[in-house]
Amino acid sequence: MPVLLFLIDTSASMNQRTHLGTTYLDIAKGAVETFMKLRGRDPASRGDRYMLINFEDVPLGIKAGWKESHATFMTELRNLQAAGLTTIGQSLRTAFDLLNLNRLVSGIDNYGQGRNPFFLEPSIIVAITDGNKLTSSGGVQDELHLPLTTPLPGSELTKEPFRWDQRLFSLVLRIPGHATVEPEPLGGVPPDDSAITPMCEVTGGRSYSVFSQRMLNQCLESLLQKIQSGVVINFEKTGPDPPPGEGERLTRGSRPSPLPSPGPQSWHCCHKLIYVRPNPKTGVPIGHWPIPEGFWPDTNSPTLPPRSAHPHVRFSCLDSEPMVIDKVPFDKYELEASPLTQYILERKSPHSCWQVFVSNSAKYSDLGQPFGYLKASTALNCVNLFVMPYNYPVVLPLLDDLIRVHKFKPTIKWRQSFENYLKTMPLYYIGSLRKALRIMGAPNLLADNMEYGLSYSVVSYLKKLSQQTKIEYERLIASVAKKVVAEGGIKVRDRGGDISLAQRRDFTQLLASITGETAALPLELNSKEFSGFQLAPLNKSLKPQGFRNAYDIPRMHLLDQLSRMRRNLLSTTCLLRGQDTDQLHSVPIAQMGNYQDFLKALPQPLRDADPEQPKRLHTFGNPFKLDKKGMMIDEADEFVTGPQNKGKRPGSDSNMHGVGGGGPKRRRCMSPLLRPGRAYSPPVSPAASPFRPPLAGETLTHTSSADGDTEEENGLPREVELSEGNEDGGETGGVVEEQCPARYPSPAELKKVMNSESLEVNTELRALITKEIRKPGRRT
Repeated sequence: MPVLLFLIDTSASMNQRTHLGTTYLDIAKGAVETFMKLRGRDPASRGDRYMLINFEDVPLGIKAGWKESHATFMTELRNLQAAGLTTIGQSLRTAFDLLNLNRLVSGIDNYGQGRNPFFLEPSIIVAITDGNKLTSSGGVQDELHLPLTTPLPGSELTKEPFRWDQRLFSLVLRIPGHATVEPEPLGGVPPDDSAITPMCEVTGGRSYSVFSQRMLNQCLESLLQKIQSGVVINFEKTGPDPPPGEGERLTRGSRPSPLPSPGPQSWHCCHKLIYVRPNPKTGVPIGHWPIPEGFWPDTNSPTLPPRSAHPHVRFSCLDSEPMVIDKVPFDKYELEASPLTQYILERKSPHSCWQVFVSNSAKYSDLGQPFGYLKASTALNCVNLFVMPYNYPVVLPLLDDLIRVHKFKPTIKWRQSFENYLKTMPLYYIGSLRKALRIMGAPNLLADNMEYGLSYSVVSYLKKLSQQTKIEYERLIASVAKKVVAEGGIKVRDRGGDISLAQRRDFTQLLASITGETAALPLELNSKEFSGFQLAPLNKSLKPQGFRNAYDIPRMHLLDQLSRMRRNLLSTTCLLRGQDTDQLHSVPIAQMGNYQDFLKALPQPLRDADPEQPKRLHTFGNPFKLDKKGMMIDEADEFVTGPQNKGKRPGSDSNMHGVGGGGPKRRRCMSPLLRPGRAYSPPVSPAASPFRPPLAGETLTHTSSADGDTEEENGLPREVELSEGNEDGGETGGVVEEQCPARYPSPAELKKVMNSESLEVNTELRALITKEIRKPGRRT
C-alpha cells in the first residue's frame, strides 16, 4: 500500500505569477490533481494513501494525515494559501515523523533483528517548491538542515530521519514571468541546484527543474514510474576489480586492453533500489531471510547501537558458483538500473555470481560472512540479489546432506557440524532458520528456548517505545482533526439564560405588551444560536476590542459596523446570523456536482400509483426522462407500450400497396380502433349504420373531387379499401388492402354519424369514442 505524501510550499514567494497567468501555488495545486488523475488509471492505485503537508507549524501544517479521507484531501488542497516563510527543513521533518509514526507500533523496522526487505511501507514524498532562499524566524539559510529534536519516540534508533523505503522527489518550479523565445532543451528534465536536491539524492530520489508546463507534465509521468515497491540499499565494492569477463573479451578483440583507471568508477558505489514484488495471490510481499545487522548481537548490551537508514552492502568481485538447494527457500530481488547493473550485464557471465557481505555482522570478522550474491539473469536483461541464509556456503551443503544422504535422520557428526555453524550465525537468524526447516520437512533441530540475542532491558525498552508511539499516534491524529483554530474576535456572552421574567428591568413593559395595552416588544434573540459566536474585528492585526463606547469606532468604519450589527442582531429572516438571505441558498462550486449525496438526503419515495406506467429514470439533469424500451410511436407521435414486431401476418401482400405488392410498405397502426387487417365496425345495426359492411364481391373505393377533397362512398373513410374476404381479415384467407395509413374518423364524420342516429343506438359508440379520447392506446 504505497503512501503518497505531497509537501506544498506555501511561502509568500509562491504568489509570483508566471507567463501563463497563474501563480506558482496554482500550478502546484494543478500538478497534484493531474498526478492523482494519472495515477488513478493504474489498477494498483486502489490501495494508495494520500497525505498533504504545507509549511505551517504542527499540527496546522498537516492538512491530511492517516485518518483523513480523499474528499478532505481535495478540500484542503484547494484551500491552500501562500503566506509565510520557506521553512522547508521543519516541514520535511514533520513529513518524516508523520510517516514513521506507527512503524514502532507495527514493528516493521525490526530493530536488532535484521532488516527484512519484505517488511516495508513504500512512501513517496513529492515536494513542490519555487527553489528560493530558505527563510525562517532565525534568518536566511544557505543549506537545508532538518531539526535534530523531534517529539517522536524511538527516533534515536536510526541515524537519519527517514527510512529505507521512503524517497523524496522535488519539483522546483522555474517557470519565468515572461515567455521566452529560446527553445526548450530536448531530452530529460535536468536536476535542480537548489538546497533540497542533496536531500533528494540521499533518500534515493531526485529533483526536477521545471521551466514550462510541458516539462511539468513530463515530470509527473516520470514520478508515476517511480512508484515502486522496494527499499534503497548502498552497494559498495570491496577487494580488487574483477578480471575481464566474456563480454569484455569479445568487445576488446585484437586491440590492446587499456590500463584500468586508478580512481574509483561509478559502479564501485551505487545507491539504488531493489524491487520487492508483492505476491500476486495475496498482494503482500513474502520473504524468508533478513539482511544482517551491522553489529554482532550481545545479550549483555543494555542498549542498541543506532543503525543507518540504508544498509551498506559490500560485494566482492571474485567469481563464485551460485548455490541453490531444492526445498531450501531463498529470496530474489531485482536491482534498479544503475552503473553497477550495466557493468555486470556487459560482462555476459550469467553462470557466475558476486558474493555480498555486511561489515561487522560476524563475531570474529570485520567483513562478515556472505549472506547472498549478485547474479545476472540468464537472459541478461536484469541483475538480481539473492538473499540466502547467513554464511550460506557452509549451511547449504549441510542441509543438502541432510536431505539426500541422511534422509532427514541426522547423525552425530552432522549435528556437531550444524552446531558449529550456529555459533558463527547471528542469533536473530534462528526464527528464519526454524521456519525454513519446517518448510523443508526436517525434524526440529533447534531448541525452543534459544534466545534471539537481545538483552532483557532492550526488549523491555522496545515494548515501552511501542506503547509511547501508540499514544503519540492517537494524540497527533486528534490534533490534526481539531486543527481549525478560530480567529481572535469578540466573544458574545449570554447573560439572560438564568434570569426569570420577573427579574427583568422591562417586566412592566413586557406585561403591558402581552395584555395588548402597548405595542409588542421585539422578540428576544435565541441565545442558543450564538453558541461560540464572535464578532470579528476589521483589522486582524489589532487586538480585539469590545467597543463598549460608540465613540471608539472610527468614523470611516461606522457604517460598516452599524450594518453588521443590524444584520447580526435584528435580522429575523436569516436562521444563521451574519449571513445574507441569498447566501443561505448558495452552494459552493465544489459541491454542485455532488448529486449522489443529494439523492441520499431525499426522503424515501412513495410507491407508484400505477405500476403499469413506465418508470422514470433517475438521471442527472433530466429526472423526467422516460425509459423508451418496448415503446412504439404511431403516426400521431403517440407511444403505446408493448412488444414490437411480434410476428408477420400470413398474407405478406397485405402490407404492400396494391395487390401486386410493388409499392412501398406502410407503417402499421397499433390503435385498438384501427388495427392492421381489420376495418373499423362500430357496434350499431347494419341497416342504420352508414358504416355498413361490404357485400360479397363488392369493392369500396374513393374518388377525388376537382378541388382535391375526397368523397366517402358507402360511409367509409377514403383511406380504407376492402376486397372480398372475411370480416376480420384474419387467417381465413381474407385480404385487407390499405392504400393509405389508417386514421381515426374525422370530427366531421363523427358529428355526421352522431346527428344521423338516435341516442339509444349511438350510446355504445359514444362511450367507446370518449374512452379512446381520454385514454388513447388502451385496449378494451
